[in-house]
Amino acid sequence: MHHPTVFNCSILSIPKIKNRAGNISPVHNSKEIPFEVQRIFYLYDVPGGESRGAHAHKNCHQFLIAASGSFEVLLDDGSIQRLVQLNRPNMGLHIPPYIWASEINFSSGSICLVLASQKYSADDYIRDYNIFKQMRNDYSSTG
Repeated sequence: MHHPTVFNCSILSIPKIKNRAGNISPVHNSKEIPFEVQRIFYLYDVPGGESRGAHAHKNCHQFLIAASGSFEVLLDDGSIQRLVQLNRPNMGLHIPPYIWASEINFSSGSICLVLASQKYSADDYIRDYNIFKQMRNDYSSTG
């Protein structure tokens, strides 16, 4: 078994229930997203030109939604990079563990909603890109 690649990161559609008074998009554990949600947080008021993220997880899956506005996610598996734009609140990006992800190019007033498969644990984060690449290489040579 090998670590996932950027092509294992999937854009998934969330149901949109239309109403003239406004739309609603429900998200259920293990239905619209491929894991049980243990933590929810959101990024907002990101200044122009700033990026967020720039890390990978050892075990945690994440699902990112542009709840408002738009932003891009630069995905990196240590070999290949892929840029994904999120700009609709009924679409989200599933990021499995061992994918380096950076959220960039936030539009003014944008909100990035993140659903995570695990509660916060500093030990689960890989914050150094060189260590990330080494961990992927070590795993590939033994996996």
